[in-house]
Amino acid sequence: MSEAYERERQNNARLDELSAKVSALRGVTIDIYGESRDHQVIDSTNETFSSMGSQLKGSATRLGRMAASGNKVAVLKLSGILIGIVIVLYYSFKIFSWLF
Repeated sequence: MSEAYERERQNNARLDELSAKVSALRGVTIDIYGESRDHQVIDSTNETFSSMGSQLKGSATRLGRMAASGNKVAVLKLSGILIGIVIVLYYSFKIFSWLF
């Protein structure tokens, strides 16, 4: 009878060890999943900035061609709009940073 009790105790101890290992493995799996999601966000952000950079380069090229063609009024209007947008964004960020 004591031999059966001893085996049951050993089985329970091993079951507890196995449960602890499974819990640790689950924690590692969750951490790996979180890291992979972080990398996906970083990759997505990298692609977005790369796309934005190429679009900005294309816009600058078109602006340069327009300036070279001699259309000074269009260049001045576009420059005024860009400067206005930068000023509005600057003061918007300044106001929002003051609020928070």
